[in-house]
Amino acid sequence: MTLPTFQGSVGRIYPFAPKTGAKKGIIQNINLQYSARGENRITTNDSLFFKKQMFDDAKMGMQHSIPISTNFKILNYLSLSASANYQESWTFKTIEKSYDPVLQETITEEKKGFDAFRTYNFSSSLGTTFYGMYDFGSEKKIQAIRHVVRPSISYSINPAFDQYYDTYEVIDADGLTTSEVEYSRFEQSLYGSPSKNYSSSIGFSLSNNVEAKVRDRDSTKIEPRKITLLNNLNFSTSYNLAADSLQLSPIRMSGGTTLFKDEMNINFGATFDPYALDNNNNKINKYNIQNGGGLARLTSANLTLGYQLSSKDFDQEAKDSKDAKAREESQMSGGRDDDLFGKPQDFADQRLNEDTKEEDDKPTDHYNYKIPWSLRLAYAVNYNNSRRQNEISSHSLMFSGDIDLSPRWTVGASSGYDFKNSGFTYTQLRIERDLLSWRMNFSWVPFSDRSSWNFFIGISSSLLKDLKYDKRRQSDKQL
Repeated sequence: MTLPTFQGSVGRIYPFAPKTGAKKGIIQNINLQYSARGENRITTNDSLFFKKQMFDDAKMGMQHSIPISTNFKILNYLSLSASANYQESWTFKTIEKSYDPVLQETITEEKKGFDAFRTYNFSSSLGTTFYGMYDFGSEKKIQAIRHVVRPSISYSINPAFDQYYDTYEVIDADGLTTSEVEYSRFEQSLYGSPSKNYSSSIGFSLSNNVEAKVRDRDSTKIEPRKITLLNNLNFSTSYNLAADSLQLSPIRMSGGTTLFKDEMNINFGATFDPYALDNNNNKINKYNIQNGGGLARLTSANLTLGYQLSSKDFDQEAKDSKDAKAREESQMSGGRDDDLFGKPQDFADQRLNEDTKEEDDKPTDHYNYKIPWSLRLAYAVNYNNSRRQNEISSHSLMFSGDIDLSPRWTVGASSGYDFKNSGFTYTQLRIERDLLSWRMNFSWVPFSDRSSWNFFIGISSSLLKDLKYDKRRQSDKQL
């Protein structure tokens, strides 16, 4: 339990900005914020609930954060930004460790009282944008291609806060000191202990975007149509100046584009390691090119494709999914923005089941002439070669679809096939019935270790949502 929780913040402040006009230069663009968060967090069990020990074991703390940043132009074409962050963490309970040579174990003693640690870091970034235009002429099918390149270089430094660390000696049975163990008195506090690792690194990144102007198929339109050839193609790496070995980080590449009027999304990525491997497939502090290999080793790669299709696409109508609320809620909770892995099961939540049908969806004698349907497909493959495995780590095809058998009857399914393990992925079958003032939902996971079913019937009004009947069979408990 977290009781109570306090949060407070102050909006962005520009202390040196002019009262009128735009902010210019490094000084006028300096801005800062302030935020604070305090918690009293309790972890206990039922036997200690609301007893003295429950409150004695509580962790209480408060954290203050003040980020400061600024940005300005250099030579009209280079954008420089710099930021620093100061953080102060308060706690009301620390620890002290010692070693008991008789029991041959570490003793941890709690120390009650106010204590605090303070940390800070600094970072800056310099970037610009290049535009390249290739004009082929207005009479060509592809009239022009525009290439946008955004290179940037950054620097960050994180100091080591050794002053918040102590040591204790480990003594053997003969009374001899065998080793010294380092610890922080804040390591069991609410916000953990400060870092003792010093880092100073330079980062490099390069992003690309490619668009084209093409002649529209509709001869009545004068203006060309703009299409995206490559949404993004990004490269990034960093160099740790403070490390004593393996200073250069792997080179990461990612990209994506869309096809078929943005109906298909394609995303890809890869990681390249500049360092070589020894005979035991362990990374060594020697560049791969110096070891007789290429400039870098391909250690991982991935490719995902997503395609969505519905009956409305053939009617040339704007697609408005009836399950947009559910997918939005799933995405806000950290899930996918579609239902490839099934739909949320909380049928009593009105946010996920609001009726979005238009008046034109009322039953008619000719309803079955066109049955609304939707289909979503996703394909994903991942490759791993970090230790010379040279293997496909995952490879699957997933689908999800719905069919409106009548204006108020909907059936759907979500499933897929795992090519690597030769089996079906998480599968869900669902039925939904709109009873005007009432609604009914049924979902079924027929197999897998999460096999279950869920039936719900209740009043549609959010004011009376507690009037319901809900029955479910949970998946079998696993030991």
